[in-house]
Order: sequence, then structure tokens, then C-alpha cells
Amino acid sequence: MRAIPLGGFVGFPDDDPDSTIPPNDPNLLKNRPVLDRAIVISAGVIANLIFAYLVFVAQFSTIGIPEKFDYQAGVVVPEIISQQSPAAQAGIQAGDIIVAVNDQPLGASQDAVKSLMQTIRDNADNPVGLTVQRGDRQVDLSVTPRAGEDGIAKIGVQLAPNVAATQYRRPNGVFEVLRLAALQFQGMFMATVKGFVSLITNFSSMAGQVAGPVKIVEQGAGLVAANAGSLFPFTAIISINLAIINILPLPALDGGQLVFLLLEGLRGKPLPNRIQENVMQTGLVLLLGLGIFLIVRDTTQLAIFQRLFQ
Repeated sequence: MRAIPLGGFVGFPDDDPDSTIPPNDPNLLKNRPVLDRAIVISAGVIANLIFAYLVFVAQFSTIGIPEKFDYQAGVVVPEIISQQSPAAQAGIQAGDIIVAVNDQPLGASQDAVKSLMQTIRDNADNPVGLTVQRGDRQVDLSVTPRAGEDGIAKIGVQLAPNVAATQYRRPNGVFEVLRLAALQFQGMFMATVKGFVSLITNFSSMAGQVAGPVKIVEQGAGLVAANAGSLFPFTAIISINLAIINILPLPALDGGQLVFLLLEGLRGKPLPNRIQENVMQTGLVLLLGLGIFLIVRDTTQLAIFQRLFQ
């Protein structure tokens, strides 16, 4: 199983029943001070964040720094959040470009997304006519926005400006690369944190956006087909998401072990091993169950499966 590159893990002699190291050896992880153990447990999270930053460094170093942007008419639909959303039911697909709303063309500017979103919000439970560019043909669709629990009408898609960098320049030295990579990393990290906060505070309406490995691969393939350069930020955001997920105070994750260490520091002694093992095993079962659920759900929502059952 370890030969299959499904992820990484770290094993310590503490967990090896065949280890010949004496149980009281001061260099065993369980015998190290709380701070030492916290640093070791946090190493994976720190590595994920460093890797995401280095991805941006590689992006600016190889592709260059975008200097000119070309806005095209319309708004891009990078992702359909749920196959039960109004957009999916109306026939909107990931990769579509919405070029007109109610027969009114969307301009070629960064304000096109705001204009479309405002029209959707103003038409809760009212049909909205959309003209969609799909490949080399245009399709006329009608979608009826639904108001969420927050009262805001939505159609269940992600929207992005129809823009692409048309000219790049070479960076003015390594320090510019490091600075721009830091700014890009900071922006993406903060956006990801806000996304997790929204998921926790408004789980019922945001749960559909949680994706598993199948959905991630599908999105990555779509991005590479459209623009191979977009694979850099896509890779970085996956790494940032892994870091944030792992640091959450949930059983079987690094954050859960850090909680045990915090309790140990406050109590002056660790929790009984039986309690820790029961909590970790329960958390592991729940996480595996969630993973299986996401894989099944995302697989059945693939376009090829949707066509089979139509």
C-alpha cells in the first residue's frame, strides 16, 4: 500500500511494536517536551504552506509576471457547485461563457461579473434568460435563481471574469519574484480561510461546495485544457487547503493532536491513552466515511454519468 502515491505519512518508533528502542529513551517522540512534539506535529502543515509559496515563486520565475490583460465579453463559469442547483437544472455547464442576460450583452470588463450577480440577486424565483457561449456555438437558456438561507438569490455556480494575460515580462530580479509570490500567497491564503469560515458558519448552503479527489481532478483537467498556466495557482490552493484542513481541531488530524498537547500542557500530564485512542479512532472512521461519500457523490455528478442517466 505504501508504494501507491496516495499521500504521505510519518512513522515513529513509538508506534512500532517491534522497535528495540527502550520505552524510556528521552529521544522518543512521546518522551519529548510538549513544544518539541507540537513542532513535529505541525511540520506537515508548515510544509504545505511553504510548498504553496514556492509554487508561486516557480510560476513567476518560469511564466513571468503578467503585464497586460485582455478582457473578453461575458462571464466565465469555472464550476457548477451542485448538480441540484438552478444552474445545473437549466443546463449550464462548467466552462460556459455567459455573454448576455435577458438579451442584454455583458461587456468586456471586470464589471461584467458584478452586473450578472446583481441581475441574479434581483430576480429571486423569476426566470432569467442567459445566452451562453459553449465552444463554437451559442445556447439560449433560462435559469430561475433561488434565495438561500441568507436571503440572497443564487443559481449555484462560480463566476469569474473572462480575462487572460496576453503579455508577460521577465521579473526584475529574485526579490521581485519573492515579493509578488508572497502577495499572491497571502491573498489566496486569506480567501481560503474566509471560505472555511463561511463553510462553518453557513454549512447548509455551502456544503455543496465541498469537493473530494474526483472533483479536484476534474477541475484540474478542465483548467489545464483551458490554460496550462492556471495549474500553478490550482496546485497552490490545494496545498493551502490541505494545510488548513490538517490544522483544524478535529480527531485524526494534526489539529486534533495539537489539542491533546494543549490539554496536556494545561493539566501537566497527558490524557489517558485509552481516551486519546478512542477519540482518534472515531475521528478516523468519520473522516474515511466522509471521503467515501465525497468520492461517490462527485463520481455520480461527472458529466459522463449524468449523460448515462438522462
